[in-house]
Amino acid sequence: MLAATFRGAAAVVSDLRSKLVLPAPVSPAPPIPAGAEVRLDGVGPLVTPNKDFYRIDTALRVPVLDPGQWTLKVTGLVEREVSLDFATLLAKPLVERHVTIACVSNEVGGDLIGNARWLGWPVRDLLALAGPQEGADMVLSRSADGWTAGTPLEVLTDNRDALLAVGMNGEPLPLEHGFPVRLIVPGLYGYVSATKWVTELKVTRFADDVGYWTPRGWSERGPIKTSSRIDVPRNGRSVPAGTVAFGGVAWAQHTGIGRVELRVNRGAWQQAELAPGISTDTWYQWKLALPLAPGQYEVQVRATDLAGAAQVEDRAPVVPSGATGFHTVRVDVKS
Repeated sequence: MLAATFRGAAAVVSDLRSKLVLPAPVSPAPPIPAGAEVRLDGVGPLVTPNKDFYRIDTALRVPVLDPGQWTLKVTGLVEREVSLDFATLLAKPLVERHVTIACVSNEVGGDLIGNARWLGWPVRDLLALAGPQEGADMVLSRSADGWTAGTPLEVLTDNRDALLAVGMNGEPLPLEHGFPVRLIVPGLYGYVSATKWVTELKVTRFADDVGYWTPRGWSERGPIKTSSRIDVPRNGRSVPAGTVAFGGVAWAQHTGIGRVELRVNRGAWQQAELAPGISTDTWYQWKLALPLAPGQYEVQVRATDLAGAAQVEDRAPVVPSGATGFHTVRVDVKS
């Protein structure tokens, strides 16, 4: 009976979502620069399709929220509490931005990362209505399923495009990606920022509150680490001798990538061709053609951000604050 009720509610909400027409943004996403996509076989699309976007859920069932019944409350250390319904949110001056988000559980070379075009209202504008009190330094966001994330107040009130997102790649958020409303915050791993099905923002202090993952051994603030990935050739693949095309992605959200390099068998670093990024809040694609004779090769990639800081070489696990190390593939070159 409960399963049938859930399926019925999901069908109703899915139908509501399919008929929803999102308003045009007052500030559309800047155009994607020419050449931003390297168009090399094996390298994924610059903008990740919704159906391929990674998911991390803590609930057994995807929450099903009727947008007509959805509300968001801003509570806690504020001058005035604010309540927002879906119709009011859609009437706000919405902006559209490409932002890459990543899971802290993403291993070196992993695929728990994606880039999408998000439509939403800047969180800083909502928080300005509430008026955070002096001493507050964290916003504890809560999902309809009870999940929480602790986000530094400063990153929700600075000039980055932290959004109460209602749209993803030109359509309403898919149910599994937070419909009707979720948070998107450039520069932070999802476990401290990307709350789906968001229903409350509690302005508070790190000394007083913790998000879901912090007491489970994860670090408190979760800035995304500069990283890079080789998408092609895949690890362990055989390729014909001659010119071998390597390609992949690199990211340093809210800082931007300045350089990507490859080295073969721990030799000298060789600079790859770096495509222009959509923005400093998205990943960048890169490629490099290398002449390789028959043999077995170890190939590594590293990225350097626009501030001149290179990604960390030392290997570290995902716990407590994200994996580090150079992504390494082994390629068998055949004559």
